[in-house]
Amino acid sequence: MGRVGRVHVARATLLTVLMLAALVSVSLISAGHGAYPIPVGDILASLGNRVGLGGHTLERVAESVLWDIRFPRVVLAIVVGACLGCAGAVMQGVFGNPLAEPGVIGISSGAAIGAVCAIAFGVNVFGNWTVTVFAFISGLITVFIVYTLSRQGRRTEVITLILTGIAVNAFGGAVIGLFIFVADNSQLTAITFWQLGSLSQATWQKVMAILPFAVVGLALAPRYARRLDLLSLGERPARHLGVDVERMRMVLILVVAILTAAAVAVSGIIGFVGLVIPHLLRMAAGPGHRFLIGGSALGGALILATADLTARTVAAPAELPLGVLTALVGSPFFFWLLRRTRRKQGGWA
Repeated sequence: MGRVGRVHVARATLLTVLMLAALVSVSLISAGHGAYPIPVGDILASLGNRVGLGGHTLERVAESVLWDIRFPRVVLAIVVGACLGCAGAVMQGVFGNPLAEPGVIGISSGAAIGAVCAIAFGVNVFGNWTVTVFAFISGLITVFIVYTLSRQGRRTEVITLILTGIAVNAFGGAVIGLFIFVADNSQLTAITFWQLGSLSQATWQKVMAILPFAVVGLALAPRYARRLDLLSLGERPARHLGVDVERMRMVLILVVAILTAAAVAVSGIIGFVGLVIPHLLRMAAGPGHRFLIGGSALGGALILATADLTARTVAAPAELPLGVLTALVGSPFFFWLLRRTRRKQGGWA
């Protein structure tokens, strides 16, 4: 390993330690902060008691607030953020473009179609889970449609995928507009609330609903790290080095679809996490996907846990929509990224 490689490994190790420490700190602060404050010492005591490492139980109200309200929300923020961060890193690797994110191939707008349809027409076939199930299934169906429409001659070109995703996104926006047109006032409120993104309805049931998909996606993605590194050399060199590019692309798009659709289904649309985190880590620790995929999952968890804590405290007792907050921070970053990339490349043409 050369000097540059050792520097990248050292930076990746340092970043991992720092992000883990920050995530633990933010989680403890988030669990203790709110209308019913709980000291960090009590949180640790209750945690220790539950896992059999000593500690003690808290009084009934504090125990209920901690375990029925705060912890599910913190854990859901971590899982959703990890899914979005990992999906963003994989997308940028598959497309070979640091500006790519899962929304490019229509996953978010597809999930929104299902959720808005269920709300606008009052569908209730799965009880309280109807919106979540519809969002997840329609997100996966949309990716399948985009991928199928993009294939020609048993091959899928990146530019065709992007253009098809843009077209499907536009069509999805029109369909959502139609659903909004037929919705009444209460349904419009529910649709708006869902589209803005929030973790305020977090429960352990929602955590358990997303967890299997998160585990599968987060376990599969790192297995393709080396092949993504080879793909970054270009499709033809990657094929010459033994990478089945088409098969890998299909598997990884499915992984991104599962991670993103599951996250959007339980939290609504939360943008820019999958775009910002991988790019920041790439600038700090190099382009190697062995660190980038796992680091992006960890960074996404940290950013979303921090954003959720900010959303529910900065305007207390009101709560800012989480998707609005991430967009407020992510949009200027995206603009800066465009300018930086354009300057480095000497223009787009």
